Amino acid sequence: MPPVPVLAYHSIDDDPPGWLAPYTVGTRAFAAQLDALLASGRVPVTAGQVAAARHGAPHLLPERAIAVTFDDGYLDFLSRALPELTIRSIPVTLFVTTGALGLRNRSLLPDASMLSLGQVAELDADGVEIGAHSHLHPQLDTLDAACLVRELSVPKQILEQALGHQVDLYAYPHGYSSPAVRARTERARYRAAFGVRNAFSPDPDDPFRIARLTVGADTTPARFDAWLRGAGAPVAGPRDQARTIAWRIYRRQRTRLSHHHVLESR
Repeated sequence: MPPVPVLAYHSIDDDPPGWLAPYTVGTRAFAAQLDALLASGRVPVTAGQVAAARHGAPHLLPERAIAVTFDDGYLDFLSRALPELTIRSIPVTLFVTTGALGLRNRSLLPDASMLSLGQVAELDADGVEIGAHSHLHPQLDTLDAACLVRELSVPKQILEQALGHQVDLYAYPHGYSSPAVRARTERARYRAAFGVRNAFSPDPDDPFRIARLTVGADTTPARFDAWLRGAGAPVAGPRDQARTIAWRIYRRQRTRLSHHHVLESR
């Protein structure tokens, strides 16, 4: 089975706040990308179908599969992204940061117009696949064990209570994970989890770090078309790259130093 492009979007907006702009796609560009996707002969599937394939059932995916996912839960998903997806009959998976939903943002994300939990439930009822994207949106691979467990369990509990069914897909904030994070995610009764890695997801991809390709403001039509052809990005490998491990170590050290300075200032 050829590697699968799993697209990771965040926001669709023509006038985003500065902090979100790099992760935002304009409305016309988004519509053009969806048209190119269908014209390419790619067959849209859900993240759940990709997850099933990564658990040893590749026959569940068509040969030219592609998946569209959105992270965080911005209000423009409902007003701008979903209408374009719906008129083209493209399924989508939405990973929501539960602490950022509604008007009272308790997460680490800057303030923005977000979906409410009720709207997420309505989207679920209308056929949008819903997954968890943490509660507070931290870097999971820098957390202690107790905080990590909360970031996995709390959004699951909130979403399952609101939707009335099991939520077993997860997307790591910032795409960051580690062997320990992935093991905890599996123990938290998730079926699969998605990272970023900016790579295609191969048939033997780890179901708890399924690779995705970030679509943002700098994604040119040429790059997007290359992804549709199965080119322009690497295929995810079986192990974390050395630079990924080094970046994780640096972020952990920075987090510990910051925590130490806070304790000293008290």
